[in-house]
Amino acid sequence: MTQNPFLISPRDLAAVLGRDGVSIVDASWYLPAQNRFAKAEYETGHVPGAVFFDQDAVVDPASSLPHTLPSPEVFAEKVGALGVSDTDTIVVYDGIGLFSAPRVWWMFRAFGAKDVRVLDGGFPAWQAAALPVETGAGAPSPATFTPHSDAEAAVLLPEMREIVAAGSLQVLDARPADRFAGEAPEPRPGVRAGHMPGARNMPFLELTENGRLKSAEALRKTFAEAGIDPDRPSVTSCGSGVTAAVVSLALETLGNRSSRLYDGSWTEWGSAEDTPVETGRGAKT
Repeated sequence: MTQNPFLISPRDLAAVLGRDGVSIVDASWYLPAQNRFAKAEYETGHVPGAVFFDQDAVVDPASSLPHTLPSPEVFAEKVGALGVSDTDTIVVYDGIGLFSAPRVWWMFRAFGAKDVRVLDGGFPAWQAAALPVETGAGAPSPATFTPHSDAEAAVLLPEMREIVAAGSLQVLDARPADRFAGEAPEPRPGVRAGHMPGARNMPFLELTENGRLKSAEALRKTFAEAGIDPDRPSVTSCGSGVTAAVVSLALETLGNRSSRLYDGSWTEWGSAEDTPVETGRGAKT
């Protein structure tokens, strides 16, 4: 079986703890309804040497949207202060298993880091393997992160309008089926229910199993059942750009190097007054 180059097992990570050039990043983030608090959980216990990446703070300060990708300079300043260099092997994880870590995996790669992995199974898998845990707030030594921004990584609203109007790219929405269909209200005030015309629903949880990314064979089957061709150039989207990256990780795992992420996601699209919105679960072909 070919090993996924974007994942690392808890045992393999444990073997390189403390090694120069290896940075470990706790990328935990939770929805309000989950009633969990990422920074407090980090301080209670984390992978030894891990630093905490606050997904609500490493953003564009001028944007009113949640999780908007910051400028290369802001990103470099924030992660450099965490002691992370662009030349490091960077391992990200979260407290659920596979939920928010792929967003930070995607961000590091969007700004030029070449070797970024997701801890397979996240912190729950680390704990299940009875590996050492560190407590406290951490005190990273600053490093230099030199950004090399990939202008194609993110799709912004003007281009997203063109993509939807032309149907030029496959649009994959990672939200739950009831939100995609407009059968359930959006959790953020003022955001309309439904989805972009022509989008396909690919709930991110269907790509995972027990907090881990499914095997390549299982991923292909899941995409096929959703009427999605994982080899086509695609744009991923979700509520605010976090779980869209789970779909991006799955596509890259299958060799799709033409995957992009709509950074504003449904919060931006559904908040605009003039963007077209459809409801219903859509057909699978």
